[in-house]
Amino acid sequence: MEIYTDRDGEVIFKKYSPMGELGTFVGELAEALSRTAGLSCAICDRDAVIAVAGGAKKDIAEKAISSDLEMLMEQRHIYEHDGSDQAIHVSANDPYAVVVAAPIISEGDVTGCVAFLSENGQDQATEVEAKLSQTAASFLSKHVTM
Repeated sequence: MEIYTDRDGEVIFKKYSPMGELGTFVGELAEALSRTAGLSCAICDRDAVIAVAGGAKKDIAEKAISSDLEMLMEQRHIYEHDGSDQAIHVSANDPYAVVVAAPIISEGDVTGCVAFLSENGQDQATEVEAKLSQTAASFLSKHVTM
């Protein structure tokens, strides 16, 4: 929990996000991943989308993550959509389905995920997207301080 005060002396409580500490770096990483894969890329903490690049940017930036995505992260392994399973959305009521999601695990705790997204929900995961998300998640896990 972070505690702030505003100019009028009011106290503001904000939930602490270790992923949020990475700031603009996470946004730049999402941009690079999106350009490389040709899909939208979202980087999430345990509660919300903290960085997004590609066509999904205006629709899901800073939105709360869906309970389905939260459950994916808790499973602690990479998720790859194969076309036969139910589409998992990043946030409630958004048109973007998760193609690949790799959890970010730091010091034994799940702190977020790196996900590639599809607007039509029909895209299947490729090895390239799986490796990109897994590598980015591994890199971020080394830079998140709890």
